[in-house]
Amino acid sequence: MIKGQPHTPPAAAPSLRRLQELERDYAIPTYVRNPVQFVRGSGCRLWDADGNEYLDFLAGISVLNVGHCHPRIVDTVREQVARLTHVTNLYYTEPALELSAALSRSSLGGKVFLCNSGAEANEAAIKLARRARPHGKVIVLEGAFHGRTYGALSATPQETKQAPFAPLVPGFVVVPKDPAALSDAVDSETAAVLIEPIQGETGIHVLSDELLRAARDACERTGAALLFDEIQTGMGRTGTLWAYEQTDVVPDALSSAKALGGGLPIGALVTGPRLADALRPGDHGSTFAGGPMVASAARVALEICSDPKLLTRVRAAGERLASALAALPFVATVRGRGLMLAIDLVGGLDAAELARRALLEQRLVVNATGPATIRLEPPLIVSDAEIDEAVARLEMLSG
Repeated sequence: MIKGQPHTPPAAAPSLRRLQELERDYAIPTYVRNPVQFVRGSGCRLWDADGNEYLDFLAGISVLNVGHCHPRIVDTVREQVARLTHVTNLYYTEPALELSAALSRSSLGGKVFLCNSGAEANEAAIKLARRARPHGKVIVLEGAFHGRTYGALSATPQETKQAPFAPLVPGFVVVPKDPAALSDAVDSETAAVLIEPIQGETGIHVLSDELLRAARDACERTGAALLFDEIQTGMGRTGTLWAYEQTDVVPDALSSAKALGGGLPIGALVTGPRLADALRPGDHGSTFAGGPMVASAARVALEICSDPKLLTRVRAAGERLASALAALPFVATVRGRGLMLAIDLVGGLDAAELARRALLEQRLVVNATGPATIRLEPPLIVSDAEIDEAVARLEMLSG
């Protein structure tokens, strides 16, 4: 039990029906929610308002890499929120600048812009590249997802997400996941190539080293910036702190968010030395960015996820989970890296329905990223016993 967490659900917790009524009457309907009300979390476990226990193999979509309510995160936030919560970036605060230093030292060695989400981090990355090469085009890949704000959405070539909100930001060019096609698209008018090393939201597709090298070579040839979106792949998810460390390709800047805050909302753009001073005073900003509470939590989360023993464990746990998933009768393929995995289902099975059954019948939290694809991203602290338990719960769905 995490220190400070209740042993039983709060007696005054509203009913699920009451929450559904509030949603119907007052919440803009942008989400399709599952009929479960979670009230408590600890490690890899969640509990609903009725006291039922769930095994979480989604981690808030790769947000809770350190697990739910990690004691160090809880203690850090409790201490910081009682001391100082907000002053704006017009003044110095230790948590934000210590976090910036830690992020730089852990990765590209340049400078850091803190923000509040992954989409904001990618917006900052796009602005950084366009400041360095004004009016330049941005190359993105088919199957990419970079966020839902206008710049990030314009970099997300998915018709269902883009079409209702056209016209979009101009200057984005979509290319296939083919090294030659990417290389041909990059020229002296290119500001940046924006890439997820593993495409997460469209089904955990690992980009080949050949494709990443082609992007690096093209950027070197033309002076364009190579930007890596490590919002989902970073913070140890793939078995190294940053996914690029498992390749021989180093980007000019990367974006981070999701797990960076240990469960709290924060994002970051981290540059290498070449682009460290491309943005100038007044070019960009955010009222809440790097606030003391979230920056303190992020500093702890980064330290936990940087632990070499944990990263070694992630690689071993990922192999165990992938091997067990491959043996399930309804699994056609398994792909991914570390604890960022997806399964494709055998023909005819509906992924959304299977994920729903896993939640409601087996109390296992996963999600569908396509008609036949299930994503599994447990907290990095997951045990072998919990991996075996999750697979056993999935196997029960095949009966």
